[in-house]
Amino acid sequence: MARRVRLDDVAAAVGVSPASASLVLRGAPGPSAATRARVLEAAQRLGYRPDRAASLLASRRSRLIGLLIDVRSAFHAEVAEQLQDAAEDRGYDVVLSTVTRRRGQARAVETLLDSRCEALVLIGPEAPQPDLERLAATVPLVVLCRRLEAATGPDVVRTADQAGTALAVDHLHRLGHTAIAYVDGGIGTIAEDRRDGYLRAMGERGLAPRVLPSTGPTGPTGTESTGIEAAAHLLDDLPTAVVAFNDRTAVGLLDALARKGISVPEDLSVVGYDDQPLARLAHVGLTTVGQDTEALTARALDAVVARLDGGREGPGPEQVLDPYLAVRRTTAPPRVSA
Repeated sequence: MARRVRLDDVAAAVGVSPASASLVLRGAPGPSAATRARVLEAAQRLGYRPDRAASLLASRRSRLIGLLIDVRSAFHAEVAEQLQDAAEDRGYDVVLSTVTRRRGQARAVETLLDSRCEALVLIGPEAPQPDLERLAATVPLVVLCRRLEAATGPDVVRTADQAGTALAVDHLHRLGHTAIAYVDGGIGTIAEDRRDGYLRAMGERGLAPRVLPSTGPTGPTGTESTGIEAAAHLLDDLPTAVVAFNDRTAVGLLDALARKGISVPEDLSVVGYDDQPLARLAHVGLTTVGQDTEALTARALDAVVARLDGGREGPGPEQVLDPYLAVRRTTAPPRVSA
């Protein structure tokens, strides 16, 4: 492989000192206009590219933001893309560390810290709040899409999940549904908030709630298998509508219902949560509650920059964004029996 072109090579090609060449390439005052033109021409001709790592090492800044993602989540992937674009606009780069079935969040966070990340953004972390507060005491931390109780360390940017499932119930009730079931998301603050939003909305309308368990033998909660297992319980006493913990659960439910010959939305209306790209495909057309990923990541990055470049200290304000409802083809008024 060809050797990387260094600053010394550019300086030698022009016949100036490396210090003078550095001034030109940094846009600093000093060299004459003629020298600037010659150095810039040589740099372009030789294919010189600044050594970013060396520059950052000299400044003792990495300008890296660590992002924890679950590789199985399309929502996490969308957040990662948005955060990467927003970070580049602010002169930062993003390092990803993944959670898998065999690799937990604690190990993924260690990788980010070992990579000299200046700040961390964790999407819906499962760690207990005291652990997150201890982490925030060592590195600027943004908790994304999860509520914390009176947070004293991390910045929190999230969507109002209780309001999200309430939106779904309200939409179905307005269509005329009264038998509305909910496929649960298991343990954790996010699952708790979405479940509570459903229960509260049902209670406010005088409707009897029906929460289907999320546990099962085929895999973790919040996946397609969760929806498939929920369908088996639904068939015993079919409601007219279902709200699912997330879009993956809803898609699993749609698949299981189709295999049993149950028509959506004629026999059963289905609502998901997250508005993932799959939900927007024409052959899926899932009605779902959405989160504004662009606004979430912009707020998260603002919080990071305020600490790293603005010197802000102490607990940051919790920022709660409103969810939205995307109505598509999986919801309709309940069928009126003959």
